[in-house]
Amino acid sequence: MEGVKKVKVLVVDDHPLMRVGIAAIIDARPDMTAVAQTGSGEEAVKLFEQHRPDITLMDLRLPGMSGVNAIRTIRSRHAQARFVVLTTYEGDEDIYQALAAGAQGYMIKGMPHEALIDALRRVHAGGRFLPPPVKLALASRTPDADLSSRERQVLALLVRGKSNNKIAVELGITEATVKCHVSVILRRLNVSDRTQAVVVALQRGLLHL
Repeated sequence: MEGVKKVKVLVVDDHPLMRVGIAAIIDARPDMTAVAQTGSGEEAVKLFEQHRPDITLMDLRLPGMSGVNAIRTIRSRHAQARFVVLTTYEGDEDIYQALAAGAQGYMIKGMPHEALIDALRRVHAGGRFLPPPVKLALASRTPDADLSSRERQVLALLVRGKSNNKIAVELGITEATVKCHVSVILRRLNVSDRTQAVVVALQRGLLHL
């Protein structure tokens, strides 16, 4: 397709083989080109400035700066930047945070590569790409599911198996305050005990091990 302006894609994934494979799929299309690839969020920000891609294909799980924070950073400087998330994370919180940061597409790794190309084309055209499993997960998120930053801190320590007393010491608050936070967390996650809270938090993507 001589003379056709190709869609420029920046590929961000911490697995080298995955990056190379994705870039090859993109480069095989006559209307697309992978202009750069990286395995880090910080490098993604730099490469975006350097190449100004039409779309960035972003993994969420990256060393250092997360994919969501990389999206936020780029979008704070370039409001029109377009992103398709490609990740193993299927929790409603992961999806919500990525879309809130500015992603227009969200794909789960393992979907057919035709879906990836479809996602890139749709997002480049100004649309969104949210396959049925992603829409379903997002729809399951209740309006009062948001946790405050302090509640997230408490939840993170619960996941690490800390007692109320140890959480209180670590955060510099009273044990009674910790109990209050735990009570709110259980209610918002719709669970009855700490073990269930940990399981649900990991399933939904509120926290990752």
